[in-house]
Amino acid sequence: MKKIKSIPKFDRPREKMEQKGVKALSNLELLAVLLGSGIKGKDVFEVAKEILKLAHNDFNNLSLESLKYIDGVGLAKACQIMAAIEFSKRFLIKDGIKVKNVDDVMRLTEELRDKKQEYFLSLTLDGASNLIQKRTVFIGTLNHSIVHPREVFADAIGDRAAGIIFVHNHPSGDPTPSKQDIEITKRLVEVGKIVGIEVIDHVITSRNGYFSFQAEGMLK
Repeated sequence: MKKIKSIPKFDRPREKMEQKGVKALSNLELLAVLLGSGIKGKDVFEVAKEILKLAHNDFNNLSLESLKYIDGVGLAKACQIMAAIEFSKRFLIKDGIKVKNVDDVMRLTEELRDKKQEYFLSLTLDGASNLIQKRTVFIGTLNHSIVHPREVFADAIGDRAAGIIFVHNHPSGDPTPSKQDIEITKRLVEVGKIVGIEVIDHVITSRNGYFSFQAEGMLK
């Protein structure tokens, strides 16, 4: 692999982007631009190559934890990479997507099925059922102290959403709601009524299927 110092200045990633546009860059070069530099004894392209290998192997599970321990990345650069990925995702998934049923919800959150931790997501919708935003509200075991309605609905209010759908996964593979799931759902529905944002559904997903509170008539 060429060292960046051995590449003619006009063909280095930043200069190449300026002269030819971002589409002219390879995946490796895009990562090199994000990283900015390597470390002593390790060129930026060498660091980028390790990140690219990780992305090819398991892109959906890229995280700060998996990135920051790559020699030459660290927390600051890992944050830059994850922020760039999340920024692009937010613009890519919300353009013209309608969420009309639980199948649409499953397509938007398919990455949750094989997660080894619990993820709690929200999908905010406008009055025409268009997706406004998909957000990870928190990661971890579902409980009252973590799923606080004030925080859950704050972003939805900022989105001027008409409705909201909650989705979380059960790593066990069993999508059957627990007593805690049912209690939290009731609480969220009540708060939604107060703030004027309809809780359209709460879906529990797993590798063995899903459970829809709306389909089971449990959102009253």
